[in-house]
Amino acid sequence: MLLGEVFLETMATGIITQAEIDWLTTQQGNFSREEEAKALQIGRLLDEGRLQIGCRLLGQARRSAAS
Repeated sequence: MLLGEVFLETMATGIITQAEIDWLTTQQGNFSREEEAKALQIGRLLDEGRLQIGCRLLGQARRSAAS
């Protein structure tokens, strides 16, 4: 898993999974400054209620983007 992938998927769907949050917290010590900024942005969006913690259905973002 890469932070860029998590960030883009989260922004596209508005959902972050518990597994992704767990990964973020365990890997945060290895992040570059840019990655730290993205992780903080995800945290702020969660705090603001603009991102939801949940599950993502496969293909959901791709279908809505194609419409």
